[in-house]
Amino acid sequence: MRKLMLFSTLLMSALVFTSGAMAADTLKKISDSGEFIVGARDGAIPFGFHNAENEHVGFSIDLAKEFHKALEEKLGKKLEFKVMVVNPKTRIPLVANGNLNMVTGAATHTVPREDTVDFSLTFFLTGSQLLVEKSGNYSSAKDLSGKKIGAAQGSTNEKAIRDLNDSGFFNPPVKMVIYQEHTQGMLALNNGVINAYCGDGIHLAGMKSKAKNPDDYIIIGEMLSYDPYGFILPENDSNFRDFINEHLIRMFVDGRYMTYYENWFGVNGVVPYPMTDDFKTLIKLQSWPL
Repeated sequence: MRKLMLFSTLLMSALVFTSGAMAADTLKKISDSGEFIVGARDGAIPFGFHNAENEHVGFSIDLAKEFHKALEEKLGKKLEFKVMVVNPKTRIPLVANGNLNMVTGAATHTVPREDTVDFSLTFFLTGSQLLVEKSGNYSSAKDLSGKKIGAAQGSTNEKAIRDLNDSGFFNPPVKMVIYQEHTQGMLALNNGVINAYCGDGIHLAGMKSKAKNPDDYIIIGEMLSYDPYGFILPENDSNFRDFINEHLIRMFVDGRYMTYYENWFGVNGVVPYPMTDDFKTLIKLQSWPL
């Protein structure tokens, strides 16, 4: 009996230790290091990209800077703000292994990704669509059956096309061509290597707006997937997740969020992208009482 009790005690101690080891303490890590390190995309206009002065700018960068100011206030100290370039393949591992405090780019919140990292509240709403050249005379996604479609590696857009292939939506199936970055996909589309590039509608709008001849391209087809964006956060760190969510809600409520949105997506923004009624409703539903 004494051996059984001893074994039970040791087992419980091991479980407690394991749970504690798995739980992150991002706020303490940021305080101890004096650095707030975020991941952001490059070439994902207007969420994260380098401008003519080689500065890493964008909608997501602006939101991250608001979190940076809030962190300095909470921790009572100056913090260095660092941005590390990530892509769809590296962004989740870099948060999971602790190299980044968060990823502030446009990442779709999915259930499978919750196995490795956590996510903030939804801060943007879009979906997978197709960018094609007007000269191709494509009017719907099905018109691309049997053609070549590009997508970013590890993205929900890649998964959307593969799922549509498997379901028989494309008949005959399309041939997928995978790229590390949207800029590579745009170059391939421009050079005729692929017939269409699949990306979130807002990314495609950004790629089109920055093309040499924007009027040569159109975004076609219905939404092929539903893509709510959230900030990628460390797993099992509710304190840090609550901190990010609280300050995101504060931006929803006090108008800072809409100021940034209009700056980047408004009529005179970098990439005009009117906020849908569904998006507006989602913002209201997430504006919890403070």
